Amino acid sequence: MFNLDLKSRIPIYEQLTQKIKQLIIHDVLRPHEKLPSVRSLAQELTINPNTIQKSYRELEREGYIYSLPGKGSFVNEMKTGADQEQIRELSQELEKIIRQLMKMGVPKDYLKNLVEHVDNGREDTDET
Repeated sequence: MFNLDLKSRIPIYEQLTQKIKQLIIHDVLRPHEKLPSVRSLAQELTINPNTIQKSYRELEREGYIYSLPGKGSFVNEMKTGADQEQIRELSQELEKIIRQLMKMGVPKDYLKNLVEHVDNGREDTDET
């Protein structure tokens, strides 16, 4: 279910957090679906349970999952109406920023690479 790159510079908990977010966003994991327990996922992925717990805490903080004591962690319902409004607003802001950058002469390839860096979880974008 989760393919993690143990040689990546991206911390394992961040990779796991991103993978679970993607599965939730793409409806692979459905609202109220139970996530694997920390212990079972740690055994399956052969990583420290604290790493799984850190990822689950981050997902809960961001509203992607919720926990029920003694029962486990579950996928949260995403508020599509509010999300759509926020997506629209952020898209408009991003469009303005992209236009400004292009007026300043920033190449399209740089902007595309920037999106790829963000998508891959990297923060370094020193290719101009």
